[in-house]
Amino acid sequence: MSKVKKQILLNLPFVLVFYFLDKGAWLYRYCVGDSIIEKLMILLINFGKAFQNPLLSLNIQDICIGILGVAALKGYLYYRRKNAKKYRKGVEYGSARWGTAKDIEPFVDPVFENNVILTQTERLTMNSRPKEPKYARNKNVIVIGGSGSGKTRFYVKPNLMQMSEKVSYVVTDPKGTIVIECGKMLKDGGYKIKVLNTINFKKSMHYNP
Repeated sequence: MSKVKKQILLNLPFVLVFYFLDKGAWLYRYCVGDSIIEKLMILLINFGKAFQNPLLSLNIQDICIGILGVAALKGYLYYRRKNAKKYRKGVEYGSARWGTAKDIEPFVDPVFENNVILTQTERLTMNSRPKEPKYARNKNVIVIGGSGSGKTRFYVKPNLMQMSEKVSYVVTDPKGTIVIECGKMLKDGGYKIKVLNTINFKKSMHYNP
């Protein structure tokens, strides 16, 4: 469905509300009664006569009533939407389930290289301003594991291999192996590599002011 067609369908109910209010306001001005309630009763009984001439009333009062009615309806719907409670019918409060591929899909960038790799199947876009702001998420990740559990092998290195054009990397390398194993790859990928070695300054880059 095109955006234009979607906008037409979304606004069609408001156009109809404006039309009916405009015609109702026009008919109300011709109703005779001693009170507002009496005139409204006459209006409801004879409401069909308002459409004998299907054209809109261009009287400023009728138009204003139509606009105010649509504005009030939009305000009410906006309030309901902002304060809507999300219910899970038939599900016990506090229950949870494993996520599915459909759940993570809105958070994934269609370009594979523009994602933080979380698992074999789950990724998170590195774009801090996605098209849908509600899908923006903090990119901080904490990986907990004992020595030799694969934190570097299975998380750090795969994400370094992404080599996205929009990303710079700052890597803590206490063993001194990451720069040896991944340095050439990053250099071939167009990255400028700078090393600060606080243990052996002979192997560190220097700055002489």
